[in-house]
Amino acid sequence: MTGESAAGRVLIRPPVPADEDAYLAAVRRSADLIRPWNPVASRPGDFHRLLAEISAPDAESFFIVDRADGGLAALINIRGITRGRFQNATLGYNAYLPYAGTGRTREGMELIVAFCFDTAHGLGLHRLEINIQPGNAPSLGLAQRLGFRLEGRSPRMLYLNGAWRDHERYALTVEEWAARTGTTQSSESGRISG
Repeated sequence: MTGESAAGRVLIRPPVPADEDAYLAAVRRSADLIRPWNPVASRPGDFHRLLAEISAPDAESFFIVDRADGGLAALINIRGITRGRFQNATLGYNAYLPYAGTGRTREGMELIVAFCFDTAHGLGLHRLEINIQPGNAPSLGLAQRLGFRLEGRSPRMLYLNGAWRDHERYALTVEEWAARTGTTQSSESGRISG
């Protein structure tokens, strides 16, 4: 999937091997921004692990790319894609400097959420989750601006940076997204149309 935001500031595309140097540079310059919430994956082997992870059937990743200069603004991971009766996945993300705080991650996330819910050209999911550490105000704000609602708090949910970390669980269904964006959804097929 490759997409473009309505404002035209960002493009969305999957990582490819040629992105290794740009990815490592983006993570290294953003290490202080990432480190409190996620491990800093800044070694060459880390990028190769990312590429291996997205070859699994339950995972995808996308870069948010700034159209003006081609820089990597963020990485969005879609993990735990579950089919059957659940039709769910979990989103994770890291924004990169100098783009963090400029709205580009939000624009890209809107494209990703639309892709996840799109039954014609996307994943056709019914529900998305985002799990965020309570002190991570920028990520909490992003989830809320996208329409995700708080479902609860999970103590010691994920092992990150040497400790089990509490997370707040946010979720969004295709029906909530359709109501927020003005798209329509057929209750029979689960299909969204504009």
